[in-house]
Amino acid sequence: MTQTIAIQLDHLTRLDVTPVTSIVETLLREGAIATQEQTLSFEIHYPRDPSDPRELSEIPEIRLWFVRLDSVYPWLPFLLDWKGGELARYTAMLVPHQFSRVEGIQYNPEALEIFVMHKLFILADWLKQQEIPAQFRLKSMAQLFGYDIDDTFFNMIQ
Repeated sequence: MTQTIAIQLDHLTRLDVTPVTSIVETLLREGAIATQEQTLSFEIHYPRDPSDPRELSEIPEIRLWFVRLDSVYPWLPFLLDWKGGELARYTAMLVPHQFSRVEGIQYNPEALEIFVMHKLFILADWLKQQEIPAQFRLKSMAQLFGYDIDDTFFNMIQ
């Protein structure tokens, strides 16, 4: 069951990540983090002029908030609703990209590669600390972005 976190303009302008903190810290305290895998989504409330053609990930204030969030919880992709598109949207907040009407979001290839590898390292360590099996999860995440990670990679980082 997906849990939606509402992000208001005030949160964005103050770089206030408490809406996420209140949920994540409760899960950590209760030892329930593993049961909430891929269940988190965001509802971003940012008033815009109807003629503003930008996507949310093109608005600097929103992107900065997500950069702040990622600095606090770099392992958050574990909780995001991948099937619902939250991992792709989260990535768009952190990785330079362009939108194509035909092909959808087009990430900067080098930036995406760095982002994916960075998240693999972070999540591998964090999942190990949480005693959650990591290899299949990390391979699946990388595949969402078009990367096929060989098993030898995981042997190297253990």
